[in-house]
Amino acid sequence: DSVDKFIDAIADNEALISKESIRRYGGFYGPTCVVDFALMPGSTTNVVNQILKDMDIPLMHKQAILSAKSWGMNTSYGVGDAFANAIEDGLTAAEATQKEIETLQMVYREPIEAQGTLMDDADHSSFDVRKYMNGYKKEMTATVKAAMDDGVHYGNIVTVPAYCVGDIGHHIGQASYNMVKDDVTLNIIKATTDVIEATLRSNLDNYKTPANVLNLATGSSACATEYILELDGFNAPMVVDLLNKRFHNYVQQYPRRGAAAELHNCDFMDMIYRGFGAISDARKARSSEKIDLVPKINGFAVDLSPIAENEVIMNPQRYTYPACAITVRFSSLMRLADYPCLLTSEPITATMMTNIIALNKESAGSPARGCKNCASATLVDGKHEYCQWREAI
Repeated sequence: DSVDKFIDAIADNEALISKESIRRYGGFYGPTCVVDFALMPGSTTNVVNQILKDMDIPLMHKQAILSAKSWGMNTSYGVGDAFANAIEDGLTAAEATQKEIETLQMVYREPIEAQGTLMDDADHSSFDVRKYMNGYKKEMTATVKAAMDDGVHYGNIVTVPAYCVGDIGHHIGQASYNMVKDDVTLNIIKATTDVIEATLRSNLDNYKTPANVLNLATGSSACATEYILELDGFNAPMVVDLLNKRFHNYVQQYPRRGAAAELHNCDFMDMIYRGFGAISDARKARSSEKIDLVPKINGFAVDLSPIAENEVIMNPQRYTYPACAITVRFSSLMRLADYPCLLTSEPITATMMTNIIALNKESAGSPARGCKNCASATLVDGKHEYCQWREAI
């Protein structure tokens, strides 16, 4: 009943849907995670939150509906995509808005058919996605009902199963294998993972809460990636500036760009910007002393030694004209800017979040109700006032 009311509310918020779709189409927010797990300007979650805020339905239902389109991954659709294609097909803005409303409603009314349609539009043909999703729904029904009976928040029920999407969908997909055929790219992933492991192990006696472990895992990988970037003379502010400039040019070249086009660029920028802060502080603290660089995340020391011990990363001259090997690592990092998921690292964070949610089953674990400190918003685009993180349901 609450979902039906929300579906009706989507149509009632025509002006909001129109405004957000137009802004996304024109690149108003700059690079943004349209298909996002958190709240940020231009994200689908940001729009859903605005619709839900004033609705008269139970709070837990609101949170579940919001979770479903954040970490719940209720289809791969991102707000504004139908609108953009309709505009490019020659429809008016009003007509395009109706197309957008119908698509958003379908995502919540018929999620399996909605995802099937998206796959059809992408010319997917290797297996019957509708049969697979219906089979998954059937197999999961008993587990979902048991979780409901056990008092698990509905928002967590839609979130936890979605964590498998990354691993099955692309971490072990063919594109991943194609990407890591490059030795440098593979070893950046390996070294970053080794930094995470070394850091987590060296701090085993220091943790106070499960969140400490999660924050250190993501923070250490951010430090590792930024450190590798700096080995080639680059840093986060330089890359954020570059990718933001590229985004605005990309909008003009590709008005039909997919809703998720710059999603991973945003993840990459946010990651290295976080690492930049910690690395920069560590450099200042070390000053001119000839000691190891030890950045800290919330007071926990990060062990960067696996990078120096990685033979591939420390010998870029083997992968280009030897005397001019000053952009090798950067070029591989730009490849990973389209796919930073094994740097952040999603398999680790998904596992940890599943356990953290299990320890707090009564509270909605998604979306993250806090400021992401977005690199783009902090360094380039002034868009903080459009974010809903503080108003998150």
